[in-house]
Amino acid sequence: MALLEVTNLGISFGGLRAVDEFNLTIEKGELYGLIGPNGAGKTTVFNMLTGIYKPTDGMIHLDGNNITGKHTADINKAGVARTFQNIRLFGDQSVLDNVKIGLHNSYEYGTFTGVFRLPKYFATEKKMDERALEILSVFGLDKEADVLASNLPYGKQRQLEIARALATGPKLLLLDEPAAGMNPNETQDLMDTIALIRKEFGVTILLIEHDMKLVSGICEKLTVLNFGRVLASGETSAVLNDPEVIKAYLGE
Repeated sequence: MALLEVTNLGISFGGLRAVDEFNLTIEKGELYGLIGPNGAGKTTVFNMLTGIYKPTDGMIHLDGNNITGKHTADINKAGVARTFQNIRLFGDQSVLDNVKIGLHNSYEYGTFTGVFRLPKYFATEKKMDERALEILSVFGLDKEADVLASNLPYGKQRQLEIARALATGPKLLLLDEPAAGMNPNETQDLMDTIALIRKEFGVTILLIEHDMKLVSGICEKLTVLNFGRVLASGETSAVLNDPEVIKAYLGE
């Protein structure tokens, strides 16, 4: 069974058909890319997969379970996490606390316990600190656990956002233009990081990206969107050499 099965997904905004008859199948453990020109509908697809938008039609199945149109929190608990084009960290909180926020799918205590600082509160917080540091160590950020998120360099903020998403324990991780704004060295570090987290966390990854070096370097399969419809889909090398893709996306 595929981890993600998207069937005839579509959404309309008034008279505008933003995405139409979108189909996608991702097997467990794959590193998959979704590419296309600006305005092709890529982020709209991510928003439907994560419950920000409710599809007008079509179905989304995650690990055999129908998650179509569910609330964002429920989809996250089902196993889907994402990052955004524009980094959305809690800048006035520490690196550690940003990751701990993501851990609340796995660790929790009641309001009464938290308010009165009962023993379960301290025990749970200790476990969360330990797990957050484990996740941060994968990114080499554990030594900066007490630093405010806003004080991290741009590349490390990107890494922290991914770390926070992983803290929710996803089966499927959606990365929306993770290399945006990065220099070549940071992009190479990001490629290494993405490969590492797939190995370390056993997570399936779907990413939107415009950096073709990154896409061709790590993605095993691609789907190309153009004007809200699938233009091509398949193995990365075959898709990138498809004449229609070159014409529509690469502008040659």
